[in-house]
Amino acid sequence: MPPETWQAVPVRYREFWQLVDEVFGSAYGRALTRDQVLNALDDRTAVQALEDGVEPRYVWHALCDALEVPDAQRWGKDANRQAPPAR
Repeated sequence: MPPETWQAVPVRYREFWQLVDEVFGSAYGRALTRDQVLNALDDRTAVQALEDGVEPRYVWHALCDALEVPDAQRWGKDANRQAPPAR
């Protein structure tokens, strides 16, 4: 596996969990990802979807959509962070 491929996947997962903590708070956010079943993820939780190989950015959009998080608040504390497209 090329090094750039090996490094790209963990960054996306790291950013997903960083956003969960920033937007929802670490305790509440972790509970949401374990317990909230999302229709957009075929009735799976965020954790289940990630474990099944769903891209973190798609899981993030599904979680935010289900909880009606406004676009302006979806990207955490970094005002310069660019929002990845849902697909």
